[in-house]
Amino acid sequence: MAKPSASLYFITGNAGKFREIQAVIPEIQQLKLDLDEIQSLDPQVVIEHKLTQAAAHHDGTFIVEDTMLTFGCIKPLPGTFVKWFLDALRPAGLAELVTHYEDHSVTSQVTIGYRDTGGATHYFSAQHHGQIVAPRGENGFGFDSIFLADGQTKTNAELSADEKNAFSARGQAARQLAAHLATSA
Repeated sequence: MAKPSASLYFITGNAGKFREIQAVIPEIQQLKLDLDEIQSLDPQVVIEHKLTQAAAHHDGTFIVEDTMLTFGCIKPLPGTFVKWFLDALRPAGLAELVTHYEDHSVTSQVTIGYRDTGGATHYFSAQHHGQIVAPRGENGFGFDSIFLADGQTKTNAELSADEKNAFSARGQAARQLAAHLATSA
């Protein structure tokens, strides 16, 4: 992978997200900053707000990631609010919610915002489709135990980190960012 010209920081307190991005971009460093998380269904609005705050507190280049989960039965929710839904309902509660509807389809979307040394923001986004199922598996974090990706027989929590990262939305978006870094270095 490309070596960034300046220190590249992933602003997150989520160790699972950091490990998955670092698997694609080994040079990245985790930076925990206490930033406001504004609420919007547009991940770019959320990301831009965080990147602006981060630049006021720390030097370097940054990435911020936002994950959306959209249930076919209650579009556009939970959307960017998935963290709050998980906190309130836990994965089992989210799976139970979906069982009340015929449509169990789900789309995971990850958007990474990268602020370069000139202050410009670049976005890298990927989606992955699947079904919501009863919780299965011990690996992963967040909604991994209830996300069964299309074409898979195991939930994300039943896969190894490498297996999941090979096709997940976060893995895809991270590879887009890595390609950008390789061509802009």
